[in-house]
Amino acid sequence: MAVDASDFLPEQLDLEALREAARDCRGCDLWKPATQTVFGEGPQDAAMVLVGEVPGDREDREGHPFVGPAGRELGKALEAVGIERGEVYITNAVKHFKFEERGKRRIHQRPDAKQVKACRPWLRAELDAVRPEALVILGATAAKTLLGSAFRLMAQRGQPLESDLAPFVVATIHPSAILRGSDSDSRQAQRELLTEDLRVAAEAIAARR
Repeated sequence: MAVDASDFLPEQLDLEALREAARDCRGCDLWKPATQTVFGEGPQDAAMVLVGEVPGDREDREGHPFVGPAGRELGKALEAVGIERGEVYITNAVKHFKFEERGKRRIHQRPDAKQVKACRPWLRAELDAVRPEALVILGATAAKTLLGSAFRLMAQRGQPLESDLAPFVVATIHPSAILRGSDSDSRQAQRELLTEDLRVAAEAIAARR
């Protein structure tokens, strides 16, 4: 019985082969209620990879990462620092939507440590395939997945991090934090944090060229 995604990885670890193989992943139980696997998207030669937490309702239905309201916020922040969304590779630490049904609504749930661990082989394979110059980690769940449980997002966000994952690694808030703001001022403050940290990554890439 599979205990993580490693049993489902293809022999050829390019993005096309990984995406195809991930459709049939049964490495944890999240595939059962989910509509489909939501794998990463973007060019294999992308200089920047962005990693979020888990697909949301829209992503689960459409099969693409960051296509809901949080994705729109991410797109605006990328545009603000001069990055085309189509030039980056975007994915999530977990590839299936985790949710709780409340009537007709499906409410996002945070994946547990076992589910995150089970999905980690896909994420590591994506990073190995793309080999980005900069890795931007969006939110605490993705940060703990890649950097360890001791990582503290708000204490360390925006700071270059030592890691073998990419030449430049930085963590920032998840775009969904903007949506949870209690008023327009708090939402704008969150937008500025996200944009500021994306600019750090963009400048790091520019400095390497």
